[in-house]
Amino acid sequence: MTDFIGSVWWMIVSLGLLVTFHEFGHYWVGRLCGVKVLRFSVGFGRPLWSRRDRHGTEFAIAAIPLGGYVKFLDEREVEVHPHERGQAFNHKTVWQRIAIVAAGPIANLLLCILLLWAMFVIGKQDYSATVGRATGMAATAGLGSGDRLLSVDGRDVITLGEASMALTAAAMDRRDVTLEVLDPADQLRSHTLPLSQLPAGFDERRVPILAGVYWRAWLQPPLVDNIVKGSAAEGHLQTGDLIVAIDGQRIDSVEQAISEVGSLGRRGGPAMIEVLRGGERLALEITPRQGKDGKGQPTWQIGAGFAQSYSPAYDTLLKFGPLQSVTVAVRETGRMAADSLAMMGRIVTGKASLQNVSGPVTIARVANISAKRGVDWFIQFLALLSLSLCIINLLPIPILDGGHLLYYLIELVKGSPLSERAVAAGQYIGLALLAGLMGLAFYNDILGLVPR
Repeated sequence: MTDFIGSVWWMIVSLGLLVTFHEFGHYWVGRLCGVKVLRFSVGFGRPLWSRRDRHGTEFAIAAIPLGGYVKFLDEREVEVHPHERGQAFNHKTVWQRIAIVAAGPIANLLLCILLLWAMFVIGKQDYSATVGRATGMAATAGLGSGDRLLSVDGRDVITLGEASMALTAAAMDRRDVTLEVLDPADQLRSHTLPLSQLPAGFDERRVPILAGVYWRAWLQPPLVDNIVKGSAAEGHLQTGDLIVAIDGQRIDSVEQAISEVGSLGRRGGPAMIEVLRGGERLALEITPRQGKDGKGQPTWQIGAGFAQSYSPAYDTLLKFGPLQSVTVAVRETGRMAADSLAMMGRIVTGKASLQNVSGPVTIARVANISAKRGVDWFIQFLALLSLSLCIINLLPIPILDGGHLLYYLIELVKGSPLSERAVAAGQYIGLALLAGLMGLAFYNDILGLVPR
């Protein structure tokens, strides 16, 4: 229940802030162009509070806090007195109308850069792209525990997220990638990861794992949290022991320890379990016993319990001075925009699944998770969402800003505005497209809530 309330709250905060900034872009440029603004509303529906300024603009906070709008004086919507026609939106030049409409997405773009600048000045804590364990394809390619990725196909990566995104994009494009890594001995090495060999229909959300790459931040250290009374581990293991090897096999994670214990049980007989205890490495002989897991299914156990929750420590800090952060923020905005456009292109061409289209439920969940992680993560989330609003609004779909810009470009070419009939037809098409897109987004959101 707490997560639900938090998700709703942070979604309202996020969309309220970003959409208000978007509409302020329209408002500000509209005023510069001499257009009379009738209303600037934060939210939709019945106004809960409002006031008018000396220009006659009503500023309002409405009951439904999911967005907002700016209403200009326009002869197509309201009756305009003859002495105010010069202030009507539809009486402005086509270039002025283009500037007013484009100002909203541009405001979101500038806000993205500003937010990223603030994030880099404050400092963004993150996880490095360090391999914790390599199996399958990754192990065959030569990757190993402790290898830190420096670049993917010549593109520099610093964080786990950047590396995962680069690997996922390459997998969607069905191409192999060259990885530059720094191994635990500080030696630079190069490996080729054959992502083109992933099976058709692979889960795009699990590309690193399917390739055999388990990031170090994902792996919970096998630190013993409790000992079950009367179990095989009692009298041998102690709380605080770190399991480092089982039967000569190196162990890096809880998942690996559980798997290895299962293998030992099926094989039968005792095994040497090596642990670190107080700086000393000990080898202890323990025989797994058959028991039941939390679902009542038979399983092999030694009676050592691990912590139920695990939060890995950050090992990377992205922090720059105020001036350098400007350059870094602009560059990061360009990278994010290129990745977003490339993903949209893959969805359109069928290289990426339609499951990548998400809606308000996903936005709410990610907003809540980001807010819990800290102000730096939440700022990054806001920046990405602001950039997404910019890109989506520039799509040439009627109703969106991009659709209006398309109308005005056609007007520039033909020398006169489109007919009302053509505009109305475009609006209906735009509504249908948006309805379909929103339906798909909601479907994916609901599908994401169903346990797999």
